Amino acid sequence: MQHNWTRHFRIIIGFVFACAVAGWWLGSVLIGLCTGLALYLAWTLVQTRRLHQWLADPDASDEAPGSVGLWGDLFDSLHRQHQKHLRSRDLLQTRINRVQESTNAMRDGVIMTNADGAMEWWNWSAEYLLGFRRETDRGQPIHNLIRSPSFKRYFDARDYREPLDIRSPAKPHIHLQIQISLFGDDDRLIVAKDITRLFQLEQMRRDFVSNVSHEMRTPLTVISGYLETLTDNADDAPPRWQKALNTMAQQADRMEALITDLILLAKLETGEQQVNDNVTNVRTLIEQTCSDARALSGEAEHQIETEIGPRHFVFGDEGQLRSAFSNIIFNAVKYTPAGGTIRIRWYTDKEGAHLAVKDSGIGIDMVHIPRLTERFYRADPSRHQQTGGTGLGLAIVKHVLLNHDGNLEINSHPGDGSEFICHLPRARIAEAPIETAQGISD
Repeated sequence: MQHNWTRHFRIIIGFVFACAVAGWWLGSVLIGLCTGLALYLAWTLVQTRRLHQWLADPDASDEAPGSVGLWGDLFDSLHRQHQKHLRSRDLLQTRINRVQESTNAMRDGVIMTNADGAMEWWNWSAEYLLGFRRETDRGQPIHNLIRSPSFKRYFDARDYREPLDIRSPAKPHIHLQIQISLFGDDDRLIVAKDITRLFQLEQMRRDFVSNVSHEMRTPLTVISGYLETLTDNADDAPPRWQKALNTMAQQADRMEALITDLILLAKLETGEQQVNDNVTNVRTLIEQTCSDARALSGEAEHQIETEIGPRHFVFGDEGQLRSAFSNIIFNAVKYTPAGGTIRIRWYTDKEGAHLAVKDSGIGIDMVHIPRLTERFYRADPSRHQQTGGTGLGLAIVKHVLLNHDGNLEINSHPGDGSEFICHLPRARIAEAPIETAQGISD
């Protein structure tokens, strides 16, 4: 490049010298220089016009305008840059087309929007699942097309760790799972998955569990009643009959507890059991539950310690909270060896209210923790007969906390015991009722 500039500079100097010599030969050096300058300016204007015409439509010709000297090098450089740009554009367009073709082949709906929710692109599945129209919907806010308050809250919240389940606005019989990802300058990539089949299977499971549980309760009550009668009058029966009756009575009790938990879990999952947001005294609830836990401990003589903070009133359903707290505390008793320690702590902070139950048991392997709240899941199936639980306790805890806008945290390592923490949001913390506050002051 430096060599080209030196050569062009020498040519210009030579041209100026030639004009000066010609002017001297004609009798006026100034006239020669002015004439040369005018010719050079005219030639420069012609080249500038050609450049302007070519830049206005560079694709009209495969070749750049021909010229010499500095303008020739300029035209050639611009032509090479343009060809390089065309190759890059074609390559990028090919990749975009390939991505769009592969996305159009997906059964899941894919939508791209900007930060404000204006729709920029979507695939064919999105048209089918959500009813979009390419002729009129491009550039429209997605909230105008998916008119769901829950979707708008989910879109604006910018917390997309969990998906959102909604009905299709175009086909109400289709259930969709919406997952949003952020990219670029707060642009959104929205994926809509058809989960109608899964929803129907889940609904069938819930209906089956609910119906079977209710249908089994009546005959089981009859069987338990007769077993209780036989057990009360089995003093004269042979020892092996007494053992059989006692075993049947224990199994009937376990079955009744299982059915009770199944019915409760079905109500929690379907929303049939509404949350009564009354002011609940957590101190009283924990003390009553700990009293039952000490009775459950019996000869194991667990050391149950409690620490309850001053702000121990919450808005919530006392029955549901009692079920959740008792499940966690009773599990600590069941899975802690005799003589072990169980620490129960209720405290509040800027995040909300928390119930922490820590035991000195054998602990749980990390691989099991993500699945502990699944119904019937057990970290150690061999202890099923020993503990006598239904396998639904933590599933009930999970749904109770969800009903109260909270969540369950599990911390455990083998050999170091376990800690279960129920988190409730700050909005659930209540002040002491007036009559309670008066009683304290008196």
